[in-house]
Amino acid sequence: MIKKYARAALLVSITTLFMIPLSLQAADMGAKDEPIKLAMHEWTGQHITTLISGHILEKMGYKVEFVTAGYLGAGTAIADGNLTGSLEVWDNNLGDFFPKLLAEGKLEDIGDVGLDAKEGWLYPAHMTDKCPGLPDWDAFKKCSKAFATAGTYPKGRFLEYPADWGYRSTQLIKSQHLDYTPVPAGSEGAMVAELRASVQTGTPLVMMFWAPHWVLANVKVGWVDIPQPLLDANSMAKPRTFKVVWPGTHDKWPAAYEVLKSIKITNQIQEPLMDLVDNQGKDAKTVTMEWVEANESVWKPWVEAAM
Repeated sequence: MIKKYARAALLVSITTLFMIPLSLQAADMGAKDEPIKLAMHEWTGQHITTLISGHILEKMGYKVEFVTAGYLGAGTAIADGNLTGSLEVWDNNLGDFFPKLLAEGKLEDIGDVGLDAKEGWLYPAHMTDKCPGLPDWDAFKKCSKAFATAGTYPKGRFLEYPADWGYRSTQLIKSQHLDYTPVPAGSEGAMVAELRASVQTGTPLVMMFWAPHWVLANVKVGWVDIPQPLLDANSMAKPRTFKVVWPGTHDKWPAAYEVLKSIKITNQIQEPLMDLVDNQGKDAKTVTMEWVEANESVWKPWVEAAM
């Protein structure tokens, strides 16, 4: 009789042992019937990062919504839980708002995107003929007329980021009393169009820009050698790109939270897809889904590590 009960107890223990991982796996998905809402900002690289991440979550069985949102306004929406996360944030383009929300625990930093990022003042290569001292900082300061247009002469024209991205270059121009007039761009697309037009026509241009970007593989450019103390003072040193989510994400969608932490998007992943979208007119959702389908060996370890 004792042996009979012992065998029964052992059978229950073994059954329970094999049932626990299955029940935990199901529980770890969390609220999979409620959509995870990912912010889509104003530049293609961020779209690539976000769409790849969202498609991976969809492969796991989650519902995902891609929501167009202004870069800074998204911070409030994430803090309130109306958006789940923003998956490509540049720390040198945040102003005071994002850091305040992070410090207050209303946003959660879940790690680096994986990009080798750069930012600075870019000019097309033909400008070295009009300002031979480039990329030297002092030469740039003295060459303002070489960068002038009809609307800014005798001051040079400086193409600043779109207004929603902040005014760090404008602040630097004013603090150093440079003879340049900052003009905000309308969008990333408008900036790329100006760069390509300048290369084609030889017209003057200097602009705030960043890498990685597909257009830099197609045009020759230079970067102004801004002194390091000025870069540091104006949050223009080498940027960190990272991911932020609503702090309740971990509890509501545990597995998704872990996967979003694990995902790494490199320049080598992002730039060819940006080229397909911006230069070849392909649909961003289509090309990112095709990438996910063709690169399971890249992203599946992210899921496995998270689970």
